[in-house]
Amino acid sequence: MQKWVYALPLLALIYGHFANAADVVAGEAKAVLCAACHGPEGKASVPVYPNLAGQNAPYLVKQLKAFKDGQRKDPMMAPFMAALTEADMENLAAYYAGLK
Repeated sequence: MQKWVYALPLLALIYGHFANAADVVAGEAKAVLCAACHGPEGKASVPVYPNLAGQNAPYLVKQLKAFKDGQRKDPMMAPFMAALTEADMENLAAYYAGLK
């Protein structure tokens, strides 16, 4: 049997913890500001803005953190990132991940 199979239960535990830690309702409340560019349901009407609906939550958190700490630079995103806490980012990611 391949060694990576042994990692699956660990990955499931980590993902399960992440999914339980986020507050989707709080994420939806924070997403009101995001809707101007990313659309009210996470589907942007302007092609230069990415769709967030249905994206993988850990991916979204990673990108939000990259904007906040300056690894990703975007003058449009910077003001929004300044006020977000790590919990806010996780909540936003959980909200958008749950949208179709």
